[in-house]
Amino acid sequence: TWNDYNDIISMTFTKSIMPYLIELKTKFTQYALSDLVDLNSKYSIILYKWLSMNYNQYEHYSVKGGRRTEQVKSYRNPSISIKELRLMTDTVTDYKRFDHLETRVLKNAIEEISTHTHFNVIYEKVKKGRSIDSIVFHIEKKRMADDNSYKLNDRAYQEDKARKAETEDKLAIEAMKSKYTTLLLENMLLSPFEMQDTKIMAGLQVHVYPLYDELKELRGLNGVKDHLSYVASRREEYSKHNIARYLKKAIEQYLPTVKRQEL
Repeated sequence: TWNDYNDIISMTFTKSIMPYLIELKTKFTQYALSDLVDLNSKYSIILYKWLSMNYNQYEHYSVKGGRRTEQVKSYRNPSISIKELRLMTDTVTDYKRFDHLETRVLKNAIEEISTHTHFNVIYEKVKKGRSIDSIVFHIEKKRMADDNSYKLNDRAYQEDKARKAETEDKLAIEAMKSKYTTLLLENMLLSPFEMQDTKIMAGLQVHVYPLYDELKELRGLNGVKDHLSYVASRREEYSKHNIARYLKKAIEQYLPTVKRQEL
């Protein structure tokens, strides 16, 4: 689309075309789309793709085997000659002096890659005689805040995870047997599909049903029925995203009123 007011042309690439634009279907050239989106320099994109190709091979062969230790290490610390670098970045006739090439192509690109992608990258210059002959890159993959992959072989972590899952299953079973679940179904506040979600059912059992018990003590089971009937009639659209949280908020707002009335 063209905005003739300020001469801006906007283009959108559909998901179907993206794999062909960035060669996602080629072996060892898979990239994080979120990384590419944040790269502004063409040199950053070119170097990121090349570094990704090498690092993907490092991850592949370090797990699957099939390469010598030295080869695997070289994928994590890939080397490229200045001649090859110029060909790859289409700077054969540009930036004749190496310091200009380093400033315009290398430094800016590596800084951008380390800032905006999953990689931290540094490089070192290798001399041959008095001239810079090649560049060796050192690639480290950032550990994301929610990445627990490093815990896969942690026995204590796995045992704790299993215990939590077992507890969640037990709570979900208790919730499915509860009379309150029947009332929620009758008022269409809970669907049979949601009943199959152990997280939802465990959440109801822990955070909502104890509050219904409090209301029952004050107003009896009919008091709970009246409350749920009212909630169903005033149900908000956002409740579909987290029914347990919605019901908890509703009863938490209602209970103080009931307690004051009972004084």
